Amino acid sequence: MHTTLKRLIPLLLVLGLLVSACAPVAGPQSGEGEPGKVQITFWQGTSESADCIIDVAVNSFNEQSDTIEVVAEKKANMMDAVRPALAAGAGPDIVPTHGPSFVAEFALADQLMPLDDLADQFGWEEMFVPWALNLGRVQGTLYSLPQELETMVLFYNRTVFEENGWEPPTTMDELEALSAQIQEAGIIPFAGGAADAIDNNEFFFTEFVNKIAGPEKVYQALKGEISWTDPDFVTAIETLNRMFQAGYWMGSPENFLVTDFSIARAAFATGEAAMTMEGTWIYDSLVGEMFTEDSEHGNDWDWVPMPSLTGDPMFNIGTGSTQSINRNSEHPEAAAEFLTHYNSAEIQSRLLVECQYATAPIRLDPAQLEGVEPRMAHLLSEFAKASDEGNYGYTTWSFFPPKTNQVIYEEIEKVWVGDMTPEEYMAAVDEAFQEELAAGETLVIPDR
Repeated sequence: MHTTLKRLIPLLLVLGLLVSACAPVAGPQSGEGEPGKVQITFWQGTSESADCIIDVAVNSFNEQSDTIEVVAEKKANMMDAVRPALAAGAGPDIVPTHGPSFVAEFALADQLMPLDDLADQFGWEEMFVPWALNLGRVQGTLYSLPQELETMVLFYNRTVFEENGWEPPTTMDELEALSAQIQEAGIIPFAGGAADAIDNNEFFFTEFVNKIAGPEKVYQALKGEISWTDPDFVTAIETLNRMFQAGYWMGSPENFLVTDFSIARAAFATGEAAMTMEGTWIYDSLVGEMFTEDSEHGNDWDWVPMPSLTGDPMFNIGTGSTQSINRNSEHPEAAAEFLTHYNSAEIQSRLLVECQYATAPIRLDPAQLEGVEPRMAHLLSEFAKASDEGNYGYTTWSFFPPKTNQVIYEEIEKVWVGDMTPEEYMAAVDEAFQEELAAGETLVIPDR
């Protein structure tokens, strides 16, 4: 029986997250490894939590396995490393991406291994919530496992807000008005930047299109029932562009485009910027880097749902990254054994509590999650409540096909610098989507 997103998201979150969330394939790129063990490579980013993730997931596996050794390697710009490696027939045994949209790109290029047989062998369908696992299917075949159940919200510098008597906004009109107030006070309304990763521009499409046009229309467009040129979608991009032209992100579109993560997050933490539109993936940086107890700035943070047109709380749902197995891996079963360990309830709960790393969409016992930061626990709680009430939208990296998603995050910069109108932009999005829809390359969209 088909189970809808509306039923499954609350089940997952209530059970699991509510608390009081180019190198050869077959060998390592550095180090000798342990003699007599099959070696598989696992690429990891360079975030604050990377060492913790390696310790919790990789080292624990290596300690208990007599036959397999996982060799972890850090990559500063993950997708920039993955794309050329796979194209050259190389790369890691376990291939990471930023989301299902990226998986489709590699699967359609025959660079990933089909996982259906391994899913049966290792019981992955019992481990993952069905809607999330199905996001890893491309043209009916499973190619990835979902990681990092996530949503996006409006984080704000609570100290700056209290000092200036500002209240967090609930509607888009309130957000624009508050941004103008913040700017008049000599403070940057929003921290952000695209210098590190252009694909993060999709955050803006995700939030503004869902929050202004509404998730029901996004769902209809993803199903091919209406066009992306619908006036409500155009209005969403017009609103976003109006705010960009006002300089609400880093002072100007030009500044935003050359700002990197470290500068943007430092601006938010110190109060140079009052807000940031980010996702639950920022958890480790919030508590481990930006707002530590001994920070010189002494500021604190909080969050509210990203404002919507109506003011009703709504969360865009998605899986923030994926794990696949390289088509050219010489040891796919060894890679699958590690992935089963990585996604076990024990390791996932430890990743959340010890590393502040969002859990994969699996079922967890709430007792395993004691120690989660209270504000993040509250976020997960409200996420569950809104989802239960049907107030959820769709992240581009989880539900949009790859060519469409690429148009979304690349072409939006042309709007910001004045080389493309919002109408032309949405026409380009629609053209790419209609091509993928006709080719059968769109992703699985669960029933609402």
